[in-house]
Amino acid sequence: MAPGAFANNGPVGDYAGGITASVVITCIVAASGGAIFGYDIGISGGVTTMVPFLQKFFPSILRNAADAKTNMYCLYNSQTLTAFTSSLYIAGLASSLVASRLTASFGRRNIMVLGGFTFLAGAAINGGAENIFMLILGRILLGLGVGFTNQATPVYLSEMAPPKWRGAFNVGFQFFLGFGVIIASVINLGAFRVSWGWRFSLGFAVVPAAIMTIGALLISDTPSSLVLRGKLEQAKQSLIKARGIGTDVEPELNDLIKSSAIAKAATEEPFVTIFERQYRPHLVMSILIPLFQQATGINIIAFYGPVIFQSVGFGHNGALLAALALASTNFVCIMVSGAVVDRFGRRFLLLEGGVHMFIFQVAVAVLLAAVTGISGTEHISKGSGVLMLILMCIYVAGFAWSWGPLCWLIPSEIFPMKIRTTGQSISIAVNFAVTFVLTQTFLSMLCHFKFGAFLFYAGWNVVMTVFVLLFLPETKGIPLDSMYVVWEEHWYWHRFVKARSSSVMP
Repeated sequence: MAPGAFANNGPVGDYAGGITASVVITCIVAASGGAIFGYDIGISGGVTTMVPFLQKFFPSILRNAADAKTNMYCLYNSQTLTAFTSSLYIAGLASSLVASRLTASFGRRNIMVLGGFTFLAGAAINGGAENIFMLILGRILLGLGVGFTNQATPVYLSEMAPPKWRGAFNVGFQFFLGFGVIIASVINLGAFRVSWGWRFSLGFAVVPAAIMTIGALLISDTPSSLVLRGKLEQAKQSLIKARGIGTDVEPELNDLIKSSAIAKAATEEPFVTIFERQYRPHLVMSILIPLFQQATGINIIAFYGPVIFQSVGFGHNGALLAALALASTNFVCIMVSGAVVDRFGRRFLLLEGGVHMFIFQVAVAVLLAAVTGISGTEHISKGSGVLMLILMCIYVAGFAWSWGPLCWLIPSEIFPMKIRTTGQSISIAVNFAVTFVLTQTFLSMLCHFKFGAFLFYAGWNVVMTVFVLLFLPETKGIPLDSMYVVWEEHWYWHRFVKARSSSVMP
């Protein structure tokens, strides 16, 4: 057995029931929260290449573009422009940490609703922005919204889904995220043709926010959340709807009640508890999994895809079409992940994805070095540009069926109930923190490192693949309240956790 692997011949403490129409509809509605995050990711890069938008807010970039001597990698090197993109992530970091206590106290569903309303307000302000202040204020509200929804939605999906298919249901969040990116790419493609197109692109974000918010108001909270808040009868009814009428839900409900009792008995602040030695593996995963996801470099391509393609010689229309091709590849390959994650497991997909992305990021770097020169002053030919797009699409495919969806899934399923929302908050906060740093520095990195920026992320893919091989146990098919087993039987982490027989850990 490979180091870090966990042999599992079937779910530990499996419960009765299968996939019902109710749980499918409920999880689809909840997962639609990913669309607002995906829409923002997709819209930002396209808007920042629209000439009317740049004329109004960032005229220095147009002056750089008019300078024939400007290095092509440095056209968009503006700290104000990167602040427009990255300000969302500082706000998201703050709200995701606050969301831990709110989600535990008021429920997963209600925080999703709060996130939707906040995002909607930010989208409205951005669509009507008249100055940088309004633009950044809108981004901050968007960030607060995605911080709430990104914290609550993956936990909601993991708690509501049947253990055997938890991976596929949770991938739904990434599925809608990818769908949001595609919608944004299509809208950008049409909006750039008119002077007010950037307003439409930014303002249209109110539509996915409204759909998600209304949908969330119509679904029930998770059984785990209802039990934790003392609503036992509602929890039982929620379980019956999710697992099927006539299904014996008592064993699962009893386990939830036991876990809830342990969580309520804990008097220590959860943000203190999570630093205890017995939760060391959980804490490490909640930090490194999101850090590694961002270190793949994917959001840089998502945010700045049109900028990158325009920098290396694509026309404006061509750059947006290239971004749409990347988004479509991402969307299709997310569905592949949903189909195989509960069959082949999390580790297999992460290992394959890491090797896959490394190979094609190196290929992109080699191509750029060969056709643009070390100085970056040579313009790329149309044929080489198409080849670069193909290589990037293959790279995106590797991300879309591995680190993309599994970064949301794994942190949401590994924590015991008493620190689940805290662990998820830390994971989302790290994700936002790293994204902020990378988005704030990438355009400058692209200017100074040139093609070496892609080698930088390729190196990170090596690190994360080795980490998964050695330290990440397999979690597929394990009920949430039996997840302690994977740590007890792991070759390294067993020395930190307490055995079930001597621990009160649920």
